[in-house]
Amino acid sequence: MILIENTCISDDIEDQEFVCNLDKCKGACCVEGDSGAPLNEDELAILDEIYPEVEPYLTEAGKKVIAAEGTWTKDWDGDYVTPIINGRECAYAIYDQKGILKCGIEEAYNDGKISYKKPLSCHLYPIRVTKYEQYHALNYDRWEICSPACSLGQQLKVPVYKFLKDPLIRAYGEDWYRQLSEEIDERQQARAKENEKGE
Repeated sequence: MILIENTCISDDIEDQEFVCNLDKCKGACCVEGDSGAPLNEDELAILDEIYPEVEPYLTEAGKKVIAAEGTWTKDWDGDYVTPIINGRECAYAIYDQKGILKCGIEEAYNDGKISYKKPLSCHLYPIRVTKYEQYHALNYDRWEICSPACSLGQQLKVPVYKFLKDPLIRAYGEDWYRQLSEEIDERQQARAKENEKGE
């Protein structure tokens, strides 16, 4: 593991390779799972504020659920999450012409309507963050539906931490990400030297 400031980062985030492949998975992470996307408490007011700009992008089913439950809700564990439609896709999910699920919030962001890209947990996936009193634990989440992303990541040789550079900076800042990159570079150089000695 890697320790930086108040974070504990799994080795998988350095070692595993991952690049989303929407043509293959069709955005299945917006549908599969037991509840909506996890939300930080500070995101709740943001969702309330931006909803008028996001609403025109959503499906009628999504609008209906949000009208009934609100822009956010709680799951059975008491955690804040996005609402879901009939126990399936996120209420903010929309389908494009190819049948790929995308985020209505992100589409509004891409069109310059809002400055909030999408829930941080979605932006950070496949990293999941567990928050403890003294630190955050960052772990790589393995999910069968993401196997096309793993294959593409291996093909392109893109490790998780590089694929998620922007959301990691969004979450923890540029200095934190610089420290992470430097630590990983040092670890890899040390391993390379050890391998050279072994040969």
